[in-house]
Amino acid sequence: MSDVFVVAPVTEDMSTTLGTEFTLHQSCDMADPLRWLQRNGDRIRYVLTDGHLGLPNTYLAALPVLELISCNGVGYDAIDTDAAVRRGVMVTHTPHVLNEEVASTAVLLYLSCYRNWEAQMAQARTGRWETDGGLPLARSADGRTVGILGLGRIGMAIARKLEAFGCTIRYTARSRKDASYAFHVDLVDLAKSVDALICVVPGGTATRHMVNAEVIAALGPEGVLINVGRGSVVDETALAAALQEDRLGWAGLDVFEDEPRIPRALRTHPRTILTPHIGSATLETRAAMGQLAVENLMLHKRCGQVKTPVPECSPLL
Repeated sequence: MSDVFVVAPVTEDMSTTLGTEFTLHQSCDMADPLRWLQRNGDRIRYVLTDGHLGLPNTYLAALPVLELISCNGVGYDAIDTDAAVRRGVMVTHTPHVLNEEVASTAVLLYLSCYRNWEAQMAQARTGRWETDGGLPLARSADGRTVGILGLGRIGMAIARKLEAFGCTIRYTARSRKDASYAFHVDLVDLAKSVDALICVVPGGTATRHMVNAEVIAALGPEGVLINVGRGSVVDETALAAALQEDRLGWAGLDVFEDEPRIPRALRTHPRTILTPHIGSATLETRAAMGQLAVENLMLHKRCGQVKTPVPECSPLL
């Protein structure tokens, strides 16, 4: 039996499957996980974590024989992949299996912004429809021009779903994709040309505040900003100011810079639709993600291979 240090919570199914070949050491059961690692880290070859908690560098330093970090999530910016690669440690994540779910979340936020969905529901639930009548008319989400920041697997799924609403898709990415949509090299130029901008890029220093005051200004007072990527991609201070000063129409956000804390200016603004990072949060998708995270661990233990390494680990393959 090999030892696995478990940083993030695991489901009963994951625990049962892993228990057939591994001994699990769960940090949530430890009073001081780092101290435990400093005493026992020399026998831990595997780590199981998620995209939110990642693996602190202090933990990584206490794991001298570590071989694999399996991340139960598509995002992995909370893991220092450069440090892992330098040590020859493989890092895996769980792409593909959550594409459709996250794309559906993006579309839900998009539709909710245009149709003022939260306020409309409150009008019905509180009885104000009966006493005050209906709210002002909302706007149609059909036939819009939508920009996608990051046309990867999830971005393509979003584009395909929005085509059903008659939307015209434009995008920007690190490189031109094999797609029929109009490509923009410059993000500001893209924002100027669309009604709504959907962000689905990963976090990290390269994308921090990529959506800044200039991009938000380019969207304009009728524009809609949706973020289902990472909260750090959007400058929340600039976003809140634009909303308060009516320089942006709406914002639909599933991710935030300092989760689970959300700035009060965003929580209380009437033109925001906010969800608590639930992009992949369905029973079916989370089960598929957990299964893939487990498969990466078990495959590596059996034959030294993995199914879904992160791109930075290509030199180790």
